[in-house]
Amino acid sequence: MNFILRPMESFVVSARKYRPTGFDEVVGQEHITTTLKNAIDTNKLAQALLFCGPRGVGKTTCARIVARLINGFDEKAAANSLNIFELDAASNNSVDDIRNLIDQVRYPPQFGKYKVYIIDEVHMLSNQAFNAFLKTLEEPPSYAIFILATTEKHKVIPTILSRCQIFDFNRIQINDIADHLKQIAKHEGIPAEDEALHLIAQKADGALRDALSIFDLMVTYSSGQGVTFKATLSNLHILDYDYYFQVVDALLTQNHSQPLLILDEILRKGFDGHNFIAGLSEHFRNLLVSQDARTTNLMEVPEAVKKRYAQQAQSSPPSLLLSWLGIANQCDINYKTSKNQRLTVELALMKMANVGAVLQPHEVNHQPDGLKKKLV
Repeated sequence: MNFILRPMESFVVSARKYRPTGFDEVVGQEHITTTLKNAIDTNKLAQALLFCGPRGVGKTTCARIVARLINGFDEKAAANSLNIFELDAASNNSVDDIRNLIDQVRYPPQFGKYKVYIIDEVHMLSNQAFNAFLKTLEEPPSYAIFILATTEKHKVIPTILSRCQIFDFNRIQINDIADHLKQIAKHEGIPAEDEALHLIAQKADGALRDALSIFDLMVTYSSGQGVTFKATLSNLHILDYDYYFQVVDALLTQNHSQPLLILDEILRKGFDGHNFIAGLSEHFRNLLVSQDARTTNLMEVPEAVKKRYAQQAQSSPPSLLLSWLGIANQCDINYKTSKNQRLTVELALMKMANVGAVLQPHEVNHQPDGLKKKLV
């Protein structure tokens, strides 16, 4: 049998394909982009900038946008420009590397107004390299702009910090990431459930780059079938919200058998008991904030799930939820030191189901009236 080898089409990951080219495209960093845009428009941009924040939130992207805008380059010209230098301090962290950079700074740009030096992971520079960089950073030539980026600001020496204008990037909110993924899915013509995109955003933990990587993974996994909630749960090995709703329904009827059976099913699927109890604590917390319309926005869950929380919260007294939350929190604390971790979680579930018998009489007397009626 003869096989015909066909060249693979060049695939560009979403993080690169949809990298912002202007400040208006940057997600969740309005306080940074507004300040930088105003500084450029009024010609009041500092010559040394320090971008701090978690990974994947747009530090290097914003640095490239600044470099392009102050020189008036379009995107293609910026990519090929000799005015923009990028240095990875993680692998170029010696004194010699910094001295080579300083030597380059001495020569003015041949095209454009500024030479921009973007130094990523600047906290990785050695102390000697930092010291060699101080004088140039304090008194740079008029045509030089230094943009330093780091995920660990506390590791940058104070003498460097004092010479820079500092911009602190935020973790990107889950809703902002989910909305951005929805726009990309629509642009690519990929069917995607809102709950699935929200789950991806939660897994990314505030890093848009991570969310885009997970999104690419799920698109590949779905093989043209669209990004669904069930497929995302399975592929990312995330516990479904529904389990927690089932556990609480059983606890409200003081049934300790059903939660144990649910826990067994969860453990058989390969989930960790510690993650389960942490997730259950989060569920109790969400039920508590669901009971006041002013605090519902504190939940970072899809709208459909918010409605389920609101329904279950109606039958869950706040005092009872606080008692359950206390038991779950104690289980969380004891879990790692326990020799029988499964029993630790099972014991917590049985205490929750029989919370009236677990609390001592003097503890019951100190409970709010609503819980006293529940316990008696």
